[in-house]
Formats: sequence, C-alpha cells, structure tokens
Amino acid sequence: MTRTQKQAEQTEETPDKQSRGAGSAVQSVDRAVSVLEILARHGEAGVTEIAEALEVHKSTAFRLLGVLENRGLVAQAKDRGKYYLGAGVLRLAGAAAVRLDISQEGVPVCRELADELGETVNIAVHDDDAAVNIMQARGTASVTAQNWLGRRTPLHATSSGKVLLAHMPPTLREGLLARTLPRFTERTITGSSALRSELEAVIEQGYGVTLEELELGLAAVAAPVRAHDGKVIGAISVSGPVYRMGPDQLPELTKRTVAAAAELSRRMGYGF
Repeated sequence: MTRTQKQAEQTEETPDKQSRGAGSAVQSVDRAVSVLEILARHGEAGVTEIAEALEVHKSTAFRLLGVLENRGLVAQAKDRGKYYLGAGVLRLAGAAAVRLDISQEGVPVCRELADELGETVNIAVHDDDAAVNIMQARGTASVTAQNWLGRRTPLHATSSGKVLLAHMPPTLREGLLARTLPRFTERTITGSSALRSELEAVIEQGYGVTLEELELGLAAVAAPVRAHDGKVIGAISVSGPVYRMGPDQLPELTKRTVAAAAELSRRMGYGF
C-alpha cells in the first residue's frame, strides 16, 4: 500500500473516530447526570450500587465519581465509603433559585412600573460577560418595542449592564474592562478609564443611564436589585425612545425605577 493510500484511509476514518469520540463524551455526561440523580433519590450510594444502576463496570462508576468529587458535586463519607451530593450542587441550585426567585417576585413590580410609565421594563442578571434579560413587561407606549426577553446584552453599553458591572467583585470587573470593548454607536463608552468613572457614578448615585449607547434613538435607566445579604443580584430597567426619555422626563423615570428596584429588593428579603 502506498503512502498516499494510507493517508486516504486515515482521512476516511477521521470522521468516524470523531463521531465515536463525541458519542463517548455525550455518554459520559449522561452517566454523570444519572449518578447525581441516583444520589438525589437515595441520599447516598456506594460504587457497586451506582455501577449496577448504570449497568457499567465498577471502574467506570469509580471514574465518574472521581470527576464529580473533584468538582465538588459529590462527596464521600469516608467511614462508610458511600457517596452523597456535594456542596457544589447546592451552589448551582442556589444560582438557579436566585434567577427563579427574582423573576417570580419581579412580575408584579415590572408590570406596575410598565403600567405607570408606559415604557418597557426588564429585569436583567449577570451571565459571564453579558447581562441577560429574564423578565419583561411592556407599557402602553411600547407596543412596537422590540422583545428583549432572553437576550444577552453588553455590560458596558446598557443601563442594566452598567449597574451589574459596577457592583461586581473588583477582580472580575477589571478583567472585563481589560478586554477590547465593542462600539455600537458613536456614544458607546469603550475606554476603560472613562468606563471606570461611569461605574463610580453608578455606585454613587444608585442608578445607571444609557443614551443611544447600544442603539441610536434608545435610552434606558436601571437600578440595582439586592438579595437579603445586600449583594446585587440583578437590575431593573426602563427603556424607550430618547424623545420620551430625554432630560425633562429622565429625573422622574429614574425616581420611579429606583423605587421599583427598592421594592423588588424588599421582596427578595433585603432590609429585613
């Protein structure tokens, strides 16, 4: 067989190998999730029990448990050799619960604010390098406004994003500011020094504002939502066209937004 023929055969085999590798990875993920579900149902289980439930060899079950233990998702009772769900699961569940709670508690607050102001009201939470809108209510004046629900929006060019960015841990915030920030309009603040000054103002005044920084003609104001421990877990914002959210209207819109954020924070346990 010539070298060319061997290379051709290897090339033909590559997709199959990649497919098998991907399938194996998916199977491992499925088994790992199954392990968590088994422990959730039974409270604790040994390697043998888990292997039997998964219909795999004990060595496979042991490897899965090792990976999950390294990530803090399971822990082992050393005296009995049994495994149980670890603190890492609580961390993940807590993050999901916060999103669920703020979304549920925010429904009446958002609707009332949207009815009062006639504009679009959103609740956003931080997700990696973006703000994600998890709740939205539309006022009577915003019937043609675009749908922001579920959208990832840039932290540096949105009012909610500025609020979330301003209240991040310094190390995380500086890491994001060190990146090259995209410009969406001529008003977008992309310089790290200018943005730091803007974020300091957000903390000092208790709200963030954007005027045509994400889209021309779009203005928004946002205020922080706090959990029971005072940590900022989200932002509530009001957005609309600049001609309805100009210098004359902005003070009252800001006052109402800050009040709504305080009410939602109260519902989340802050201030008790």
